[in-house]
Amino acid sequence: MSFPDVELATPQGMLAVGGDYSWQRLVLAYSKGIFPWTNPGEPIVWWSPDPRYVIFPDKLRVKRSMRPYINNRRFKVTYDTHFAEVIEACQQSKRQGEEVGSWITEDLMDGYIRLHEEGFAHSVEVWNDKGELVGGLYGVGLGKVFCGESMFSRVSNASKYALIHLVKNLRRRDYWLIDCQMATEHLISLGAEPIARREFSHTLSQNDLAATDRGSWTELFTDEALDDKLPLN
Repeated sequence: MSFPDVELATPQGMLAVGGDYSWQRLVLAYSKGIFPWTNPGEPIVWWSPDPRYVIFPDKLRVKRSMRPYINNRRFKVTYDTHFAEVIEACQQSKRQGEEVGSWITEDLMDGYIRLHEEGFAHSVEVWNDKGELVGGLYGVGLGKVFCGESMFSRVSNASKYALIHLVKNLRRRDYWLIDCQMATEHLISLGAEPIARREFSHTLSQNDLAATDRGSWTELFTDEALDDKLPLN
């Protein structure tokens, strides 16, 4: 099981075709800065774009409009309690320029659910005061790097709340960066910035996978992180 050197990727970032969504292959891919992104009915395509968009935890941008949500604990946040429901909600979310669920295939969902069961993939769930799931995100944690995959909102600012909550917890655990893969206006507004693939690869080469917070994050991350102040924009 191996991947080509990421520097062999096309200008668009495509690196390899084929393979499967086994949890071992997914861990290997993320450890090298590679991720899958595929259309239904087509072979799995693996990507490593240049530049890479990341959020450094201490550079998270929190809009002033989010102050009431944070100060008043507008939502309840949990971790790793409804992973399958979160990834399914992300699958059903409409994204600009994409069909609904165009890249989160059933096989991919099964692969990430297994990766979650192995303690590497994690979900953040956002709940309203009625106990309804209104937003969230999921991704992969390896060493001191969190690789974000997708997020969803059913009410205004729910996905932002999830990301802010997560980043503040990651800060407390001394994580180095959040991989956003590619640019979106939403992520840029939250502080995502481009770095060269070589720089990203160098960071991953220094990442100690033995330090991975493997297993459930349900008790590891809490609301106390919201008291960790960050500048408001």
